[in-house]
Formats: sequence, C-alpha cells, structure tokens
Amino acid sequence: MRSKLHSNIHTFIGCDTAFDDAELVIFGAPFDSTTSFRPGTRFAADYIRMDSFGLETYSPYMDKDLADYQLTDIGNLDLPFGNAAKALEVIEETAAEILEAGKVPFLIGGEHLVSLGTIRAAYKKYPNMKLLHFDAHTDLRDHYMGESLSHAAVIRRSWDFMGDGTIFQFCIRSGEKWEFEWAKTHTHLEKFSYDTLQSVVEKLGTEDPIYITIDLDVFDPSIFSGTGTPEPGGIFFKDMIEILKTMAPLNIIGADVVELSPHYDQTGVSTATACKVIRELMLTMLK
Repeated sequence: MRSKLHSNIHTFIGCDTAFDDAELVIFGAPFDSTTSFRPGTRFAADYIRMDSFGLETYSPYMDKDLADYQLTDIGNLDLPFGNAAKALEVIEETAAEILEAGKVPFLIGGEHLVSLGTIRAAYKKYPNMKLLHFDAHTDLRDHYMGESLSHAAVIRRSWDFMGDGTIFQFCIRSGEKWEFEWAKTHTHLEKFSYDTLQSVVEKLGTEDPIYITIDLDVFDPSIFSGTGTPEPGGIFFKDMIEILKTMAPLNIIGADVVELSPHYDQTGVSTATACKVIRELMLTMLK
C-alpha cells in the first residue's frame, strides 16, 4: 500500500513546480546582520510563506492567477551571520545560477543589503540593466559607521558598478541631506511620491532589462508597522497596486521584496501586506 506520508515542503502559495520547469524562482535570504535599528528581518521569508496560504493564487487586481504559471520556491539560503561579504557571495551565486538556467530570480529578504547580491548577478548578465527602487530611505551612504556593506548603503553599492542614469528611486522621505544632494547628479530620486514613474516607464520602454527592489518600509507605518525602520508619510496598498500596474509593460528580469520584521506587528497585518505585494509583483513580472 502506498504511504500517505510525504515530505513537508514549505513554499509560497502557488510556487511548487519543479525547478527545471519553473519560469520564476523564489528564494529567501534570512540575513539582518547590518540592521542599524530594529533587527528581525531574518524571520520574514518563513512568516511570508506561512501567511501566503491566507491568500488565493488569483489576483483580482491583475486578473491573473499564479496557478497559470510555472513557479518554484527553493527555500532559504544558508547565510553566515556576521559576514556580510560572504552572505552576498552566496546570494549572488544563487541568483546567477537561476539566471543562467533562463529563469527569473525573486528574492525575499532579509535586510535591504541582501538585494545587492541579486542585483550584482542580474547586472553581470544584463549590463544595460536599470534599477527601480521603492523605499522610505535613500540608501545612498558610502558607509554606515565605517561599514561599506550596509543596508543603508545598498543603492550606493549598486551605483558603484551601474553608474549614473541607471537608478530610479521613488517615495524617498528619509536620509542625510548630502544623500539627497548627491542623488541630484547621480540617480533619479523622487521625494515622497511616485508621480514621475509613468514618464520613467515610458522612457525605459519595453526592451531594456529592469530590476525591481521594494523595501517594505515604503508603506506608511499606519498600515505597515512590522519593519525595522518605520517612517511616517508613506504610501498605501492601493498606491502599490497603481505602481505595479504602471510597471507592467517593463521587461522585469529580477526583483526582491525586503525589510519585513514580522515580530513588530503582532496583528499580522504587515506580513499579510508583504504576501500580497509579492503575489502582485510576481504577476506583474509574468507575461
């Protein structure tokens, strides 16, 4: 008689296709060793997977269903806490393997620094890549407390190899004065809102490879308190849906969603919001 017992496979909802058949690959990066205020993002990916089953695979916003695509979740990476450089190497190697297999990487953080590993891998494959960044913070510091590899420096480290005219930042409302001044000549930075997003999308067109990074503290803390650095004055979920619909024509070749710290919101609303952002972003990317 065939056993009724099977392996326990913990995945994001709808992401249980075999790797070889998948078109998009989710993986978690449980790392928060450079978090400068409230730690806890290392737990985000597991909480997101668990709570994702409170959703349906169908999105009425996009009128698309995850079940109509081939998606896989390869679980969390084993990352060495306290060694940011090594952790980034592991993330980059994983993302590169996914890209070389002809698939789209989707990283769940983790603090924002983890994005750098996937961004590096994507840039090496697509040297004409552009980066769209949604966040409360500039993340343009050259170093934070003497450390160049920091969640406060992730976009600056990306600029180091991407250069001017390649990075577009939206909804930014926190940072040092000099970061905002520096951005005037090196990135496209829109304070507080995303009013210029439509014109940026039209400028980029549908051919250039695009990487999307979403720091969840872009949301107003009244709806998203579960993050390490909450900043009043953020956007709301309907704004995010408008952002994603605006980006739908783009050629998105990779993405990440970072900075959920689930323990700071005991209601679970922040985790539920993160799950829905991930579902909607995946469906935006899938053509």
